[in-house]
Amino acid sequence: MFKVLVSDPLSEFGIQKLLDAPDVEVIQNTGLSESELIEIIGEYDALLVRSQTKVTPAVIEAAKKLKAIGRAGVGVDNINLPAATNAGIVVVNAPDGNTISTAEHSFAMLMSLARRIPMAYKKLVDGEWDRKSFTGVELNGKTLGIVGLGRIGAEVAKRAKAFNMQVVAYDPFLTEERAKQLGVQYGTLDDVVSQADFITVHTPLTKDTKYIINTKQFEKMKNGVRIINCARGGIINEKALLEAILNGKVAGAALDVFEVEPPLENPLVGLPQVVVTPHLGASTVEAQENVAVDVSEEILHILRDEPFKNAVNLPSIPANILEKVKPYFNLNEKLGEFIAQTAVGALKEVIVTYSGELTEIDTAPLTRTTLKGILSYHLGSGVNYVNAPTLAKSREINVTEQKSTYGGGFNNLVTVTLKTSQEEKRVSGTLLNGYGPRIIKIDGYSIDATPKGHLLLIHHTDRPGAIGRVGTLLGSNDVNIATMQVGRQDLGGHAIMLLTVDKEVTPDVLDTLGELSEITSVTQIEL
Repeated sequence: MFKVLVSDPLSEFGIQKLLDAPDVEVIQNTGLSESELIEIIGEYDALLVRSQTKVTPAVIEAAKKLKAIGRAGVGVDNINLPAATNAGIVVVNAPDGNTISTAEHSFAMLMSLARRIPMAYKKLVDGEWDRKSFTGVELNGKTLGIVGLGRIGAEVAKRAKAFNMQVVAYDPFLTEERAKQLGVQYGTLDDVVSQADFITVHTPLTKDTKYIINTKQFEKMKNGVRIINCARGGIINEKALLEAILNGKVAGAALDVFEVEPPLENPLVGLPQVVVTPHLGASTVEAQENVAVDVSEEILHILRDEPFKNAVNLPSIPANILEKVKPYFNLNEKLGEFIAQTAVGALKEVIVTYSGELTEIDTAPLTRTTLKGILSYHLGSGVNYVNAPTLAKSREINVTEQKSTYGGGFNNLVTVTLKTSQEEKRVSGTLLNGYGPRIIKIDGYSIDATPKGHLLLIHHTDRPGAIGRVGTLLGSNDVNIATMQVGRQDLGGHAIMLLTVDKEVTPDVLDTLGELSEITSVTQIEL
């Protein structure tokens, strides 16, 4: 018999499969303190939690029999993943259980905004019959712009089409072929913000998506546009949104999430043009039951040594293989992060080629790590070593692993090729004894750089003074260059510079760099 502890309140329907399992004994004991949990956890094979229980390193150290920890939900901030991984404990979550609930809430917010339902309700219950102040707009024939066409965004698109709306969508993984399959118009971010009557965002919050809707984007929008955010606070710049509402550019907004929660001093809350709810996207009976059902099934699979899919920490790797591949984890992940930030267009194919001594070992864990680096740039912290291949497959990204005996003079060499709908990019790296990971080639240009910190990748024409003008411009804007590497193929032809700088370079400085006559492109990379 396996013993499973449920330490947070979960619906009995959600854990019914565990309760019915003949080989499982379920103990529901909620509200435990850390010391109380430490005292009893040693006798359990699995632990089910929501967000209340804190699974600390001390708890994991005491969990001598624990094989799995299940989180009935998406976020795993309350579970110490490194400690669980080191102890060989698989951590699983339920990433799909709230998809429909969040999509429906987004559409409910859209309709409430269009017809001003909450404002009309408030006035009526306050005793005033006012039909003139709440003239709304129809959804029929309007254009809905969707920023982020993942699971939730795609469900919102289905509902919009049922209301006879035109849908234009932007997503870094969206191709024209995939857009046709979903029956939506493929577009850039500028297409979405300039064409849409309603704009809804459904992306994770990453460095690139933070404030993706900002003052510049509001300036490109139609007058009277309406904005919906049921994804993450910080995707929309709230100060810019407030200004756009007050100056009449934006007719209204519907917000379920905020940069600071609860938004007690947020000037958007209370505006007559703004519909607000307290982060209710996943707050339905069905969503809470679904996440419990999903994670219960995963726990059963793990206990019975059956295949499972939603692990969020590093999968188990035999010790003899781990010893050989471990030194390359950082190199592969950095190569993935690097190339993801240099490519333009929807990602279609990833090829990881191993040369030299790497041809003699199992490199599958390294390929997963590379894929995690690539996808996490766009999808944020929700990407991990286990789910990266699944996420790639769901986005129709082809992943190939190759071996080559030719190492180009290096004992070990990793080359990552990334093909998008617009271009092909390639970066190679190696491990140097005493120096660690190094980038040694970018798109055919030889170079020697450490994949770390704030980097500027500059494509330019090889002319006298070009490097000096770049250095002078950065210096005059208080940007210090720590290292500079230059690669070229022909005298006077195309060349690249890879600079390490001491701080992030502002967009204005990047734009000024790009205006220099010798410069072809400037890309800022954060590793």
